[in-house]
Amino acid sequence: MDEAGSCASGGGFRPGVDSLDEPPNSRIFLVISKYTPESVLRERFSPFGEIQDIWVVRDKHTKESKGIAFVKFARSSQACRAMEEMHGQCLSPNDTKPIKVFIAQSRSSGSHRDVEDEELTRIFVMIPKSYTEEDLREKFKVYGDIEYCSIIKNKVTGESKGLGYVRYLKPSQAAQAIENCDRSFRAILAEPKNKASEASEQDYYSNMRQETLGHEPRVNMFPFVGEQQSEFSSFDKNDTRGQEAISKRLSVVSRVPFTEEQLFSIFDIVPGLEYCEVQRDPYSNYGHGVVQYFNVASAIYAKYKLHGFQYPPGNRIGVSFIDDGSNATDLLRKMATQMVAAQLASMVWNNPSQQQFLQFGGNSGSQLPQIQTDVVLPSCKKKAPPETPVKERLFIVFNPHPLPLDVLEDIFCRFGNLIEVYLVSGKNVGYAKYADRISANDAITTLHGKILNGVRLKVMLADSPREESNKRQRTY
Repeated sequence: MDEAGSCASGGGFRPGVDSLDEPPNSRIFLVISKYTPESVLRERFSPFGEIQDIWVVRDKHTKESKGIAFVKFARSSQACRAMEEMHGQCLSPNDTKPIKVFIAQSRSSGSHRDVEDEELTRIFVMIPKSYTEEDLREKFKVYGDIEYCSIIKNKVTGESKGLGYVRYLKPSQAAQAIENCDRSFRAILAEPKNKASEASEQDYYSNMRQETLGHEPRVNMFPFVGEQQSEFSSFDKNDTRGQEAISKRLSVVSRVPFTEEQLFSIFDIVPGLEYCEVQRDPYSNYGHGVVQYFNVASAIYAKYKLHGFQYPPGNRIGVSFIDDGSNATDLLRKMATQMVAAQLASMVWNNPSQQQFLQFGGNSGSQLPQIQTDVVLPSCKKKAPPETPVKERLFIVFNPHPLPLDVLEDIFCRFGNLIEVYLVSGKNVGYAKYADRISANDAITTLHGKILNGVRLKVMLADSPREESNKRQRTY
C-alpha cells in the first residue's frame, strides 16, 4: 500500500502488509466525499470497536483525497457491524450523498464484499455426529438470527459426517459466532459453493503469500532476475503456458516498484477494469500488484496485451492469471454468451430500425423485450402517469454500451412508480425518474453492478436538478 495512509492517532498500532487481513474481513472499504477528514471517519466509526488504522487514499501529487478510505478494526465482527449500520448513511448533516461501505478486498477474496454477500454470512463447523439440525440451531442462535442450518450426511447411509453449515442473516452475526463459539467447533467462514476445495485453496494462497512477501528465494518469484536468461527476452505473445488457469484476476510483477496510480493507468487501457491494488514486499523493491476486471474477456485481453509490456522503458512487467477456483469452461461459456448478447444489443443501438428483427420468436413488436440475466427481477408493474411529481432520479452508467429503451423501461418499471427512463444521446449513460424513493432505492439495490443482456449497469442516485442546471440539456 502507499505510504499516504495516516496512522492511528495516539501512537496506536498500525498493521503491516502481512497483517492487513488479520483477522480476516476486519478491514472496510469506504467511498466517501473528497472533503471528509480522517477525524470525522474516526468519530463515526469508533463506536463499532477498536480502530487500528485509518487510511485515506490521496493523490500522489496534489495530496488531495480521492474519496476512498480504508478503516482497519481489531475484530471482524466490528468491521461487519460498521458496514451494516453505516452503508448508505451520511457522515454529517452537510453531506448530500450517502457513503458506501464494503468489507475490503483481501488476498483470499475476489472483490469487495457487501452486506448481502453469502461468503460473509455462512459458517462451516465441526459438530458431534449425534447433533441434529435443531441441536445445531440451538447452539448457535445466541449469536444472531439464523436463516438455515444444515448437516452434511453420508449419501448412502444418511448418517451425519460431523460437519455442518449455519447461515446467519447478517455478516456481523456470523463473525460473532466464529469469534465466540467453543473452539471445539472450529468455526470458519464457509467456502463459496462455486470455489475449489478448501485444501487446494489454502495451498494456493499459501503459495501466493510466499510469492508476495518473498520469504523464499526471490528467483522463484522473478525468474527473469539473476544469472538465468530473462523470461521476457524471448517473450512470445502466442505463449499460452499450457494449462494456465483463466480468471478475472491478474497478478502483476515487476523488477521496478510501481504505485497504485501507475498500475491503474496501465491496465485501464483495457476497458472493464474493476479494481487494482499494489501489494508491497517489505523485503525487496520489487513491484507486485493484483488487478481485477469485471469480465473474463477483458482479463484475457489484458494478459495478452500487457504481459511483457515495458514500463518504464527497459523494464518488462509480467502478467499472469490468478486462479480463483472458477471453472474455466464456465467462464468462457459465460464470456461467449455475454459477447453475443452485447453484439445483438450493439446492433440495436447503432441501428434502431433492426429492433423488430431481433424480437425473440419472430412475433410482432408488441412482445415484451427479452432479458437475459441471473438477477432475480420483480414482476412487471404499471408506470406512473407522466405528470406525477418526481421524488427520486437515478443515474445509470452502461458498459460497454446502453441497452435499448424498451429493455430499460421493462427493467426499471418492475420496481414500481417509474415515470420515465431515457438515454443521453451519444453517451453510455441514462436516467430514470421515480415517483417514490423506496422504488428507486429498490432499483439501486437490485441492479447496481449487475449484468443484463451482456451490459453491466451502475445505478446510483443522480445529482439534484439544481446541481445540474449549468450542465448540458439531456436529449431523448
